[in-house]
Amino acid sequence: MESCCIEQFLEGKTIFITGVTGYLAKILTEKILRVQPNVNKLYLLIRAPDSNLAKQRFNNEVIKTDLFGVLREKLGTNLHGFIEDKVFPVVGDIDCDSLGINSELKDEMFREIDIIVNSAATTRFDERTNVLGALHVLNFSKQCSKLMMLLHVSTAYVCGEKEGLILEKPLNYGETLNGSSHLDIDVEQKLVEEALKDLQDRNATEKEVRLAMRILGIERARLHGWPNTYSFTKSMGEMLLGHLKEDLQLIILRPTIILSTYKEPFPGWIEGMRTTDTFIVGYGKGKQKVAMGGRDTITDVIPADMVVNSVIAAMVAHRNPSSRTTVYHISSSRRNQIKIDDFIQNGVDYFKKNPWINERGKPVKVKQFHLLDSMDSLHKYIAIHYMPSLKILKWANFILCRHLQVQQTNLQRRINHAIRLAELYKPYVFFKGIFDDTNAEMLRMATRESNADDTFNFDPTTIQWDKYLKETHIPGLVKYIF
Repeated sequence: MESCCIEQFLEGKTIFITGVTGYLAKILTEKILRVQPNVNKLYLLIRAPDSNLAKQRFNNEVIKTDLFGVLREKLGTNLHGFIEDKVFPVVGDIDCDSLGINSELKDEMFREIDIIVNSAATTRFDERTNVLGALHVLNFSKQCSKLMMLLHVSTAYVCGEKEGLILEKPLNYGETLNGSSHLDIDVEQKLVEEALKDLQDRNATEKEVRLAMRILGIERARLHGWPNTYSFTKSMGEMLLGHLKEDLQLIILRPTIILSTYKEPFPGWIEGMRTTDTFIVGYGKGKQKVAMGGRDTITDVIPADMVVNSVIAAMVAHRNPSSRTTVYHISSSRRNQIKIDDFIQNGVDYFKKNPWINERGKPVKVKQFHLLDSMDSLHKYIAIHYMPSLKILKWANFILCRHLQVQQTNLQRRINHAIRLAELYKPYVFFKGIFDDTNAEMLRMATRESNADDTFNFDPTTIQWDKYLKETHIPGLVKYIF
């Protein structure tokens, strides 16, 4: 991989980005516009009924966020004109053939696009974005006459619950993680379609459909060795891309757990919560004092802007024609480890010194935090600390003619929520793998050679975890999530 100036490479390029209202794509869009104002065009796929509503959604959900504050300050009153000139929200849907884009615009895009970044994803099994969405993007890519590459953002956890050193290699079409069955993606898709049709025929409610699809998704994922539907469907998406890409250059980036921005455009910006963040937020609010995890478990986390920097670095590194598939782990566990116990302890220390001020204007006093090392220990903890109170509430509620129903319901909800979170995050908080990043390190070396390290740094060894968590990430959670 030869080096060249990243900003120079981006000049005059036309880039198509999917999932633009999502966390990573917003940061990528802002970064490109800020570092290279002479980019030709950014086509951004947005679900909306028409182009005016697509622009409105882009403006409200992307441009008006704090993320774009640096660009707003830099351009001032020129921002609107700049966005109008460079950014083109495209009405479409990744779940549709041809991405649901109208013919006239589609033909124009086919002629102009240099790079496609597919960052669209969903955690719901009944939505087809991770599988068919990836296929639709691939089919669209093949019709772009001057396309240099398709860059697909996946997840490192397509590996499931593998242990040891996990290599940066593509998934084989139809492979399973347990080796006990062959994965037929067409069969999986038909199962979903048949289940949905059956639910529709029975006039199932939206809630019933979501529950049924969630159960089906988990059953199918576990049958083939994946712990959850997200990693399962992302794996199938990767398999389809690799199997059907023909001579297209395919770059697959697999980030681990993505946290707030490290430096760019400013430290601490975040949307949504990821695994350990859920426990930290619950703890800071005084609603949770236990979490699940092995004390020696390495929690592989990476700041969002480092992931975006790796996306841009990969664009430059793979600018020459090729039909290869290259995989990058954007991770920290091999070069700069932090244990889950230390991660959570940073949250505990932060809220002891900087208590959250609740809606009544009073500081929340946090309690001692407990890290539980198994589901059995969680159930025992609940049986000792919560079930007696729940039983008393049930009796009192019965005697007082349901006057304590709200309190009873809230306590039951807290117990159910704790168990559900534990089940959801179990594959990550007890994960025993280390993500090899040999390819990613080669990409970093190429980036260093181009003297762009300050602006496009994605080296996890530059992160001081305690400092980043206490001074950047957790304050970001408090500002943007609480």
